[in-house]
Amino acid sequence: MSKVISAAEAVAKIADGEMLAVNSSSGLCCPDAVLAALGERFEATGSPKDLTSIHPIAAGDFFGTKGVDHIAKPGMISTIIGGSYPSGPTNAEPPLIWQMIGRNEVKAYNLPSGIIFDMLREGAGKRPGVLTKVGMETFVDPEQEGGAMNAAAAEVPIVRRESFDGEDWLYFKALAPDVAIIRATTADERGNLTYEGEGAVLGAMEMALATHNNGGIVIAQVRRVAANGTLRPHDVRVPGILVDYLVEAPEALQTTETPYDPAISGELMRPLDTFSVPEFGVQKVIARRVAQELQPGWAVNIGFGVSANVPRIFLEEGRHGAVTWVIEQGAVGGVPLLGFQFGCASNAEAFVASPHQFAYFQAGGFDCSLLSFLEVDAEGSVNVSRLSATPHRTAGAGGFVDITARARKMVFSGTFNAGAKMRIEDGRLVIDKEGHTAKFVGKVDQVSFSGARARRQGRSATYVTERCVIELGEDGLVVTEVAPGVDLVRDVLAQAATPLKVAEGLKVMEARLFRPGPIGLMA
Repeated sequence: MSKVISAAEAVAKIADGEMLAVNSSSGLCCPDAVLAALGERFEATGSPKDLTSIHPIAAGDFFGTKGVDHIAKPGMISTIIGGSYPSGPTNAEPPLIWQMIGRNEVKAYNLPSGIIFDMLREGAGKRPGVLTKVGMETFVDPEQEGGAMNAAAAEVPIVRRESFDGEDWLYFKALAPDVAIIRATTADERGNLTYEGEGAVLGAMEMALATHNNGGIVIAQVRRVAANGTLRPHDVRVPGILVDYLVEAPEALQTTETPYDPAISGELMRPLDTFSVPEFGVQKVIARRVAQELQPGWAVNIGFGVSANVPRIFLEEGRHGAVTWVIEQGAVGGVPLLGFQFGCASNAEAFVASPHQFAYFQAGGFDCSLLSFLEVDAEGSVNVSRLSATPHRTAGAGGFVDITARARKMVFSGTFNAGAKMRIEDGRLVIDKEGHTAKFVGKVDQVSFSGARARRQGRSATYVTERCVIELGEDGLVVTEVAPGVDLVRDVLAQAATPLKVAEGLKVMEARLFRPGPIGLMA
């Protein structure tokens, strides 16, 4: 018997008060057609109401995939637990979910993406929950904010500290969803799911297991349905025994603003000369200096922002393949993509499930992580997860907390302050107008990475900007390099809102970084 039903029929199976788990990363794998039908049902009937919605990585975005905003309606969602949330420009209207969070209409939590996948895995095994050190001494820690995003959530704690085997741990209760809403490329009539046209698998299997094993239903949105017996068993990533209903949506985007690109799903390998490289300028200088921190043979995680350009520096320098890029959505190798396609990679060597990738990150199995910063404080702590004035500008922590929990070497990058007007001229940095907001501050607005904890553990953190390089030293932040053309006192020390120490052997950043030609990376 076929499991194919309409989206409206599928969402009619969802009852008031249930817990939903949604597998998505912005537009990547987003089951948007099912979420749209669910929102339409609520508008028409007032049901289902009082839902709890689980999103290890954000569902939807600002740019054509509505995702969670389909169900961001007062009374429909009472609780949301997200690793990340849709984010976009300051001048854009905040997504509906952010508006609900700001008005305390929903209890909203921001937890590390990997931890949410862990909570689902523990729910699948009917174990009580997750004991972890990921998130300790960050905003996730109940001694700080406990992951609560608003007052409504703060009244209902979701994490606590526990003592186990003589050590302190964070404890997160397992999740047992009533409904999983996932997406794949192809299903057969029995519900076996393959992902040949997707840029990731994310946590589809973990969600399906957690839901099925706790008596719930699994709804899979797919592009097409094949006859039984026509799918290769090795290609099936979620078996049909876990899938209850199929919804066909052939026009689904592969990822944000991308109908379909076979290089994203690994069905085609793009020639390397088809990838763009950054234009020469301040951002490229930062990315080049970050690239100099890496060594051949390393496995390197990259995050959003300036860091995302570092693989293009390697391409331009003829060093593609010298390091292997790994991203939280699951791609290993290849060329991580930019802009709306961030989270995908072309020419990947492998796609692993996101929960497995996060286990790799949480244990510090990789060599280096390249990340961005909104703020850095006197302790070397970093905020990437909250901008109080415009919360929707940041997606929240995502996998940042998982990645930095045990990373041996971290390179954070960004401009030294916000709003400065700068240019490169004759191999020197020229600051035409200073910025309006300091990024190096006495205390960050929210601790996404604890510099003090990393320092105690002997881990390395470097902060690369256009005008200087800063290291996390024994007693705080130490300026180790300045850019040519930069006055240390006027352009660095005086522009920081916290005291910075200066290394005795202060160096000038290499002149080749500030000239248009190749820099001879790893030569």
